[in-house]
Amino acid sequence: MKYFKKDKPLPLRYIWQIILGATRELDAEGPLVDHHITAGTTVKVIGDTHGQYFDFLHLLTLTGPPSPSNVLLFNGDWSDRGSKSMEIALTLFAYKWLYPRSVLLTRGNHETDSMNQVYGFKDEVLAKCGGPTTYDLFKESYLSLPLCFLLSASQPPAPIEDLPWDAAEAQTKPILDKETGKKRWFVTHGGLFSKDGVTLSDIRKINRRTQPGSEGLMVDLLWADPQVAPGRAPSKRGVGTGFGPDVTRGWCELNGVTGVLRSHEVRMGGYQCEHDGLCTTVFSAPRYCGSMENKGAFASIDERGTCRFTTFEAVPESKNLPAMAYTKNGLGGMLR
Repeated sequence: MKYFKKDKPLPLRYIWQIILGATRELDAEGPLVDHHITAGTTVKVIGDTHGQYFDFLHLLTLTGPPSPSNVLLFNGDWSDRGSKSMEIALTLFAYKWLYPRSVLLTRGNHETDSMNQVYGFKDEVLAKCGGPTTYDLFKESYLSLPLCFLLSASQPPAPIEDLPWDAAEAQTKPILDKETGKKRWFVTHGGLFSKDGVTLSDIRKINRRTQPGSEGLMVDLLWADPQVAPGRAPSKRGVGTGFGPDVTRGWCELNGVTGVLRSHEVRMGGYQCEHDGLCTTVFSAPRYCGSMENKGAFASIDERGTCRFTTFEAVPESKNLPAMAYTKNGLGGMLR
């Protein structure tokens, strides 16, 4: 991390070892990973970071480093856009290799070959490493990334007076796991599904070791967005689905899930509770692409399943980083 902050490259053999070491850990996980939040442990859910390495380093000073009692879940989209996506990817993969149970990584829609070829990551890796080998290793490793996590509390829900003052209805009147009577949070990069009746068991059967197509459960998990209107609608992105508050509530009730934490979209305040708090967007790239004035945020979930949010501003160094410095294709569509 000190090397990267000073723009010093790692030797290729170390880069390859880090990617392969993390991939071995990721291979042992499934498309949906169950994580139980034990007593005294907090899971911090971090959204898109998109190559903004100095903001990423500042974020880690706020979350604290990963440890058995401080689990960090990075919810996809560290690749593309910014000029230091490779540095973030290697930092996360080194952390995953070193602390496999304390660092959780979700695949985002930008951990895919089609996006990396257009939005900067492939060009960045080629420019920094030369030759296709390093990018090919990243491309293969991304196929092993889980698509989502189920964070299960180990203790009964906290009483209302112990909840955050701004806790949404999802926390004050929570949907609980029918078997344990405890809170559970579903974390995925994009969102929910283009059809009713999808269960956690269905998600566990997804073949994640492929590039996403144009439809299906994996595409929804990587690309879907919440909408204000009930029901479903074609996504404004051209890929995935827009899903309304009734869809979210129906899915959470069917699966005994307290709420959905997702990323994938800028929120000016860093996060936004939607659908009565059953769906919350967490975005962790402040001053996104160097042009927006949004804050960053992350969520913290304790052993009772109580969820709190922390916001932060961009650091001065990040203003000097050109977005997508290595791509030949320009900024492209901001929505994608």
